[in-house]
This record gives sequence, C-alpha cells and structure tokens, in this order.
Amino acid sequence: LRLIDWGLAEFYHPSQEYNVRVASRYFKGPELLVDYQMYDYSLDMWSLGCMLASMIFQKEPFFHGQDNYDQLVRIAKVLGTDELFGYLRKYHIELDPRFKDLLGQQSRKRWEQFVQTENQHLVSPEALDLLDKLLRYDHQQRLTATEAMKHPYFCKKHTHTTYMFCYKCEDL
Repeated sequence: LRLIDWGLAEFYHPSQEYNVRVASRYFKGPELLVDYQMYDYSLDMWSLGCMLASMIFQKEPFFHGQDNYDQLVRIAKVLGTDELFGYLRKYHIELDPRFKDLLGQQSRKRWEQFVQTENQHLVSPEALDLLDKLLRYDHQQRLTATEAMKHPYFCKKHTHTTYMFCYKCEDL
C-alpha cells in the first residue's frame, strides 16, 4: 500500500467548490471525472475503494483508464451506466458530450465476477461488502471513514491473509 501525492491537499470547508484537477487518475472519484466541484471527504473513500479492489483482486490499478474520459468508461463498465445517469440527474450534473458515445449502455457487474483462482484467498464476503459500500457513484452513499473502520472486514482476524488489525471495533 502506498500513499502518494499530497501536493494538492486542502482543508475541507462545507459548501465550497474545489478544483477537479486533483488526484491520480486511477483513484479519481466519479465526481472529479464529471467536473462536480462540491466534493468532500467521501472522495478519499472512493480512492480507498480503488486501492482495496486492487489489493483483493490483484489488479493494479483496478480501473485502468488511458485518460479521464476512459477512466469514467472503465468505472461504468463495472458499476453500470444506469447508476451513473441516476447520480448525474440527482446532482444536476451535465455530462460532457464526449462521454455520450464512449459510455454506451453498461450493466452493473457483481464483484464476484472478479474473483479468480489467483485472488480468491484475498476475497471474503466482508471484503466485497466493504468494497461495494466504498465504490458508489453517489458520494453521499459511500461509507464515511468512521463507518468504514467499524465495518466487519476490519473487525475480525483475517486468517486467510497475512495481515491483522490491532484495534478493537468497539474502541472506535
């Protein structure tokens, strides 16, 4: 696990518009890719979800777009376009016309489709549930950091992996 690029870090202030030209492409949340400037801490939770997907599915990066347009297409091929268009409607976001031909109609994939012989030892129902709650188009539906830390994935000993967490969930 590596943490990178703190160069554009800012303090969060509610209702403030932020620059969408932040974050490394492979970890960019959908809000940045559709130029939604009212993002918040939940953007970091999307990035965490991308890292978790890379770790458990052994695919780095998990969403490997060639540019920002392709990045959103790669996300839509996993999360589906119906959910994307619902998100855009909810927040009154107008999609760049260049996306219309690129996106097409994509159905949501089940996380289990990414499990293979080589990575199945890293995948658990808890990992897939956590991933599903982090990688959501709608930033308001993503887990907060506190909620994520209390998730069952972190609240048990992982006997099938080489790591263990050294805190108790009830202490959070």
